[in-house]
Amino acid sequence: MTNQACPAVRTSEHGPALSRIVAGMWRMGEWRMAPQERLAFVERCIDMGVTSFDHADIYGLYTVEALFGEALALRPALRERIQLVSKCGIQLVSPARPAHKIKQYDTSAAHITASVDNSLRALRTDYLDLLLIHRPDPLMDFDEIAETFEQLRAAGKVRHFGVSNFSRHQFECLHRRIPLATNQVEFSPLHTAPMYDETFDGLQDLRVSPMIWSPLAGGRLFSNDPATETLRAAIARIAAEIDQPFGSVVFAWIMQLPSRPVPLTGSGRIEAIEEAVRATRVELTRTQWFEILRAAQGHEVP
Repeated sequence: MTNQACPAVRTSEHGPALSRIVAGMWRMGEWRMAPQERLAFVERCIDMGVTSFDHADIYGLYTVEALFGEALALRPALRERIQLVSKCGIQLVSPARPAHKIKQYDTSAAHITASVDNSLRALRTDYLDLLLIHRPDPLMDFDEIAETFEQLRAAGKVRHFGVSNFSRHQFECLHRRIPLATNQVEFSPLHTAPMYDETFDGLQDLRVSPMIWSPLAGGRLFSNDPATETLRAAIARIAAEIDQPFGSVVFAWIMQLPSRPVPLTGSGRIEAIEEAVRATRVELTRTQWFEILRAAQGHEVP
């Protein structure tokens, strides 16, 4: 157990206060935990200050939210100590949704509203702290989405809103219509595009913190892939220099960006979450930070 709790961060002027590390629930269905074990996992996260839990309606083919809700129902008072994030807008072909004939996006008012109602029932809660549009939809109507968000807020079903995987321009188009709390995007030493495609620059300009999914590149940073050998060696060397775990160095590298990214974990192992929490108290030197970037890109900066 860490000696100091994970701090909180407000993602924007009008956004929610989330824990500096967010527990991602995408793979909860693969963890093979009984309800009491799921509850114990949530409680240990809270003990470390990791009070924000990231969901999506589609996770586990529409099953993960219910697994979490089942655990929360064992101790309902925990709801006031946590923040629940969910996403909607993707329709998967699944036995749980027999009407879906093809994988597609749907950001219509009817689908967003129905998805929120389904998530609230599954999570056994009256409100979401943060709702994100999961993917940009070629047929999305910014005015319709903004109006739907306002209606959900007025109904008390959702307190804050954001997006996921949006470009800078897409984010700003919707943000002009309703304040957005975050853009949840993929970022890691193996996926640095948001540093160069204006995603992070645009969010920093608006003083909005991105949320980060797959900060450890889906586990690829721990593989024996020869293509990542130089990067792994650089991270391991710096980890030894500062006496911190490998994973902590990666999380610290991400959080050092001035846009104040809020990374998600993706593991059911408490030890992995502890490493992420440790990173909130780690600051790399500028040289160490650029050594990791150089190893990630395979060349010096221009």
